[in-house]
Amino acid sequence: MTRIISGFAGSLGLKVPRSGTRPTSDRTREGIFSALEARDVLAGARVLDLYSGSGALGLEAVSRGARLVRLVDKASDAANAGRANIKTVLAAAPKGTTIDAQAIPQNALAYVNRGVGRFELVFIDPPYDLPETELTAVLAGLSAMVDEGALLVVERSTRSPEPTWAAGQVLDRRRDYGETAVYFVDADPVDSSA
Repeated sequence: MTRIISGFAGSLGLKVPRSGTRPTSDRTREGIFSALEARDVLAGARVLDLYSGSGALGLEAVSRGARLVRLVDKASDAANAGRANIKTVLAAAPKGTTIDAQAIPQNALAYVNRGVGRFELVFIDPPYDLPETELTAVLAGLSAMVDEGALLVVERSTRSPEPTWAAGQVLDRRRDYGETAVYFVDADPVDSSA
């Protein structure tokens, strides 16, 4: 069962799409969010969760203090699960808390190419079989959507090559959790008009 680990929605169960997703394990999410809390990036953050599946990463961020989240997944089943999970998490929010959360049924690359929104924290957890060329294109497109000092958290198989980072993106560190490699990447916006 996938659940929110901590924060105001801690221990709430989340709906998971019937197929086509690989939920991030609790152990991996605990490691990711321990690192994010150490960097103090969650309070009030604007979060983008690409290839979101159930939305567990983005909604975990909301439970721990993020104020805006976009869950993006092309699968309608995932978008439906994301919408249901948003309702579940927001119902647990402290009274008077304002959270802007949406599940968007769209291909991650198409969403990034639209360039809608500015984000401080981006989760990228694509299927392990996603072609490296598509991941490279998504990373490049994000350069116009992040604020200065933004952080990207990218999950890949430990057997996959390190992603090709775009201009303005610098690998801070890599952590391995079983078969999952998690890359923490500092990202600054790149002016495409220059």
